[in-house]
Amino acid sequence: MSIEIRNIQKVNKSTFANQQTGSAFFKKEFSFSRKITDKKKVFIYKDMATLLRAGIDFKSALTIVRDQQTNELSKNVLNSILDAVIKGKSLHEAMDKTGYFSQYEIFSIKIGEETRMLDTILDELQKYFQRKVKLKKQIISILTYPAFILVLTFATLYFMLTYVVPLFESVFNQFDRELPKLTKYVILLSENFSAIFIGIIVCMAAIAILYNTVKKRVAYKRFTSKFILKIPFFGKLVKEIYLTRFCQSMALLLVSKTSLTESLNLVKKMVGFYPIEEALNTIQTDIEKGATLGDSMSKFSFFDKNMTSMVKVSEQVNQLDSMFQNLAEHYDEEVEHKTKTMGSIIEPMLILLIGAIVGVIMIAMYAPMFDLSEVIGGN
Repeated sequence: MSIEIRNIQKVNKSTFANQQTGSAFFKKEFSFSRKITDKKKVFIYKDMATLLRAGIDFKSALTIVRDQQTNELSKNVLNSILDAVIKGKSLHEAMDKTGYFSQYEIFSIKIGEETRMLDTILDELQKYFQRKVKLKKQIISILTYPAFILVLTFATLYFMLTYVVPLFESVFNQFDRELPKLTKYVILLSENFSAIFIGIIVCMAAIAILYNTVKKRVAYKRFTSKFILKIPFFGKLVKEIYLTRFCQSMALLLVSKTSLTESLNLVKKMVGFYPIEEALNTIQTDIEKGATLGDSMSKFSFFDKNMTSMVKVSEQVNQLDSMFQNLAEHYDEEVEHKTKTMGSIIEPMLILLIGAIVGVIMIAMYAPMFDLSEVIGGN
């Protein structure tokens, strides 16, 4: 979705009157159960920034963006924001009241209003969510193919253990011959497959319940983050994903002239990864005591030496916002490269996994057939 500047006209008083009359329903309190997606936010912020740069007054721009929404939730939320703004609320206050925008967005908008840089901040928010959407797509691209292959593997295993193995078993039972151990194990697995499947489902449910119980505990966050980061290749990818988020968030807040300590406090809440949260707690304290950001970051191995050295240099020339933007682009390119590499590695490995499972079952079933052919030939 995008807007055409040539079709924009100022909204006159009658337009606002019709809007207020036709939107009486929207003036009521709403209780939405869904979320405004990051992709929707990209278009909302992009269109608002474009309209404001074109010289359209704020209320008219917000009205145009609202009318362009095809999603009912987005339209309702923007309508409630517009009503609040017409009644005298600032944009960040109206957004905060809806409950559909993060403190990160609200604080950025607040700074943009106070510094009269709202169009710039909206443009930066659009870029932030655009990068976030791109990152999500990259992660999904890694997981989609393996998930499909795993489902296919399970379906193949189910078919063979439920239908193929029992056919062979009925043949083996007609002959009084000792079966190989591998064949016995496969037959045993086939006979108890339903119970094993139920057990797996119960275990997965128990793990999900346990995760929801302990996911906010510091000890759990510390253990899982250390474990993930130690996984070869994947751990480095996860690290770079969170470094990308950190740099993107810092770049946006610093561009909006947010203070460094306030930026660190907001980023700590937004990134959601324990090593960064733990580091930022210490970094924030150090900065309040007079230390520089680069020196404080260098205490933590999670931040690359390249990043800390670049931050130190950018602090000296007062270009910290530009440096974080460049670092965000750098890590974003690294993540994109690694996701493609991981995809090319995972695909053949999963194909080999399916082949190995099918091969083991077929060997287990056909191995006794050679003995049976000797018995039949002797008879």
